[in-house]
Amino acid sequence: MPAAAIALALLAPAVPAVPAMAAGGGYSATIRRTEYGIPHITAEDYGGLGFGYGYAFAQDNLCTLASWVVTLRGERSRYFGPDAESDDPAKPVANLASDVYYKSIADSGVVRRLLARPAPVGPSAELRRLVDGYVAGYNRYLEDTGVANLPDPRCRGKAWVGPITTTDMWTNLLDLSRMPSSSSLKEAITGMAEPDRPPEDRRPQPEPAAGSNAWALGREATRGGGGMVLADPHFPWQGIRRFYQVQLTIPGVLDVSGGSLYGTPVVQIGHNAKVAWTHTVTHAQHFTVYRLALAGGHGYTVDGRVEPMGEQEVEVTLPDGTVSRHTLLTSRYGPVLAVGQSDEAAYALADANAANLRAADEWLAIARAGSLDELRRAQRTYQGMPFVHTLATDVSGTAYFADTSVVPHVTDAQAERCAKPSPVPGLDAYVLDGSTSACLWGRDGDAVVPGIFGPGKQPTLIRADYVANSNNTYWMTNPAKPLTGYPKAYGKTGTDVQPRPRVSLDMIAQRLSGADGLGAPGFTLETLQATVHGKRNLTFELMRDDLLKMCRTRPKPSHEPSHEGCRTLEKWDGRATLDGEGAILWREFFMRLGRPVKAGDPPYSPWRVPFDPARPLTTPRGLKDDPAVRQALADTVQFFRSNGIPLTLTPGQAQSYASIPIPGCTEGEGCFDRVRTGGSLGADGRYPEVDTGSSFMMAVELTPAGPRTRTVLTYSLSADPASPHHTDQTALFSRGGWVTERFTAAEIAADPHLETVTVHERR
Repeated sequence: MPAAAIALALLAPAVPAVPAMAAGGGYSATIRRTEYGIPHITAEDYGGLGFGYGYAFAQDNLCTLASWVVTLRGERSRYFGPDAESDDPAKPVANLASDVYYKSIADSGVVRRLLARPAPVGPSAELRRLVDGYVAGYNRYLEDTGVANLPDPRCRGKAWVGPITTTDMWTNLLDLSRMPSSSSLKEAITGMAEPDRPPEDRRPQPEPAAGSNAWALGREATRGGGGMVLADPHFPWQGIRRFYQVQLTIPGVLDVSGGSLYGTPVVQIGHNAKVAWTHTVTHAQHFTVYRLALAGGHGYTVDGRVEPMGEQEVEVTLPDGTVSRHTLLTSRYGPVLAVGQSDEAAYALADANAANLRAADEWLAIARAGSLDELRRAQRTYQGMPFVHTLATDVSGTAYFADTSVVPHVTDAQAERCAKPSPVPGLDAYVLDGSTSACLWGRDGDAVVPGIFGPGKQPTLIRADYVANSNNTYWMTNPAKPLTGYPKAYGKTGTDVQPRPRVSLDMIAQRLSGADGLGAPGFTLETLQATVHGKRNLTFELMRDDLLKMCRTRPKPSHEPSHEGCRTLEKWDGRATLDGEGAILWREFFMRLGRPVKAGDPPYSPWRVPFDPARPLTTPRGLKDDPAVRQALADTVQFFRSNGIPLTLTPGQAQSYASIPIPGCTEGEGCFDRVRTGGSLGADGRYPEVDTGSSFMMAVELTPAGPRTRTVLTYSLSADPASPHHTDQTALFSRGGWVTERFTAAEIAADPHLETVTVHERR
């Protein structure tokens, strides 16, 4: 069967929701909460562990998951109206488009068929029990509390809140795998634009730059000789893609601590006693688009023979009880897109993650790994990482990097031979010729499913010093050993490293040489923490001298706007701390520098020395001295002055989350633990609330005596505004603090804030 035919799942009958049932009954778990409400869950088996986790999560975040379940069931239009915006934190769309998309998944039967498969393609017995227990624990909390008595006012007493099913949770795990592919193309698949966009503009929209930082430090980089990991994922601060901090323990079987995405029963980023790991989003392809040569009606040709398109009828219930009916077309490759169509051609989406439930089992196996070799074995077994690099280390101090993500098997030669023009702007995947089977995805003998590259083709690097990634392509994982020679589907080499990855690599280099002022060379847990919170702004560092030279060589009256801006920036230390006077002025100036000089021009490049692939860590650099630069500075200062905003405006004054000031700066400026706000600087000198940035930060040192770990969950444990743990870690993050993790039973028992409860399944 062609790999792309996985997406024919869209033609199968509907799957009924299956309630969670305990195998043999008797779920039981102990939930111990330490400071900041962090739950440590212990049980004797996987079902009990899931039960305790589902119960604890519902205590903190029931409303967020309840809303998302409405989304997964395709029922948002019924409860919230078809035109309102969905609750997808990565790419919200109109509720009707969301409902049609998720109804098509439910009706396709893809989840049912995956559950009928044995592992590794289908879920393992352990994961099935974990999911069953999680659902039962969530439902037990809801039954005990009652919808009318929920503490969170966002969903208290709402008709859309009710018990969840295992089908909901499996669909959520599948949707997580599809996040950078099918799930981000809902409008293109359904043919429904947002209400304020005309039909002719129903085209995929480019996503914001992905953001995460990850370091795995080996024995040659650490002063203790063991491994260390820095995890700094930059995921949304709202909704279902938030991290929840948790420790999951089955004595003698599993003991893992870290960050777990909402509604998933496994830890995605974390550590056990001997292994630590993290992830960053890759530049690899995770889907392709096939150009279909139409043959009249709903047919298309492959190898000279006509194949009919499939039709899927989808029904969505509206608030008044009426039904909105929609017909979606499918092909052997996957859903036929509603964009780019003509009389001669249509386009179909082939998603490598269309039937990927393997990721959860891979994370569960990684959590049990006792060494880096065992972690790698888990990745070879499941091959389920949907869209992320993996960086890891163990007690021996070996650092590991790999892009084990699910990538369509399209060789460079095939991509060139089969290439077709993109149907619309915004579809950056490979567009291939769908009229010939010669352009189908290939197959590797070591691949667990057909159509993807196997482990032997994946970019991999193992070092004794370090590996690092900040969403740059794999080639600069360690500058001492550039990675090349892999299929271009994994990303390009020789490209501009970009400011944030550059500052990341420079931070490591300075720590290893001792040039950062933090003491003797090499990393300790304490110097790792200090390095991460340095708040450096690399673009300012690279342009500062030229900017000040421009200011000095072109003297102006002291009252001239640019002169005032120069004085402010000259005094700024280049750190995006809460009190960094000049940090916001620089941000606004730098953003203006990248705009076209006039309408129709390409973006302006302000760099004096352009990028040189032979010098990727030192270029581009410098600032041009030309009219466009001077005008950008004058316009920036004028914006501040005309709105009465002080040029010394600080990050602490301009950006916040839940009224708590947030330090940091943006991706483009070259900030390591970057932040993103929901819009532009207002006339009041404030940005909209921070919505993305450092989320679950973890610094862990693996020692023979056990792990030493510091963490901070930037938006705190609970999305419930009534919870005492709604913003407590946010305040800690604001002032640069960390939580000292309690991992062992003795450390947990010694917490003066300890609260313990045992929960059982009601029989």
